[in-house]
Amino acid sequence: MNWGIFEGLLSGVNKYSTAFGRIWLSLVFIFRMLVYLVTAERVWSDDHKDFDCNTKQPGCSNVCFDEFFPVSHVRLWALQLILVTCPSLLVVMHVAYREAREKKHREVVGEDGGRLYPNPSKKRGGLWWTYVCSLVFKAGVDTAFLYVFHSFYPKYTLPHVVKCHIAPCPNMVDCFISKPSEKNIFTLFMVVTAAICILLNLIELTYLVSKRCHEGLAARRARATGVGHCPAWATSPCKGDDLLAGDLIFLGSDSHPPLLPDLPRDHVKKTIL
Repeated sequence: MNWGIFEGLLSGVNKYSTAFGRIWLSLVFIFRMLVYLVTAERVWSDDHKDFDCNTKQPGCSNVCFDEFFPVSHVRLWALQLILVTCPSLLVVMHVAYREAREKKHREVVGEDGGRLYPNPSKKRGGLWWTYVCSLVFKAGVDTAFLYVFHSFYPKYTLPHVVKCHIAPCPNMVDCFISKPSEKNIFTLFMVVTAAICILLNLIELTYLVSKRCHEGLAARRARATGVGHCPAWATSPCKGDDLLAGDLIFLGSDSHPPLLPDLPRDHVKKTIL
């Protein structure tokens, strides 16, 4: 598999991520993908060939190997890395969609016609939800694979000798795994890095949600403060502010004159927005 193209696509995620997202991406590339490419594939390359059983019964070694290794570590890790990095590509695609839509909008209305997105890469609206869902999906994928690994290999470790009694084996036979200690070290390393990635995803998710809640509360307080400070001459503070804000432009006066029913309104210019 050509992981170089995959890495090139994910490198664009860096500029759209938070600080926690950049740490997560570095951890995935350096401590998971590179370790997988450089060492893990070589360590598990001879797992079937060097799986020996103390019997010459034809087919016994194959069925025992399939019983103990239903899915190869290497293939599970490859699937895990693909699934855990795909949501980041969706974020890049969403930003590209926003930029293309903004470009089309400028071609139609011109440069002075306003913008659809002040900053297409800023995590607001749908892009914020895409980013948050990607974090939940990545944490869920890593958690699911940790559970699968623990189901297949309890405590994430491999024994030196396994007992096997499956047809066509004539009786209980002992089978020996190639380099179990080295495989255990790499397995635990990959498990720990996956757990750290889950923690980073949860921290980033908490940061984004708390930041959005803080911004929402600040905006609500600002609106409440603006409504509460109405002119003294207004008959109804909230109603007067809602009706006049942005609709009336007062001319020839520094301060807003009172709007009384019996006074002329020649000094007021009505504008329709």
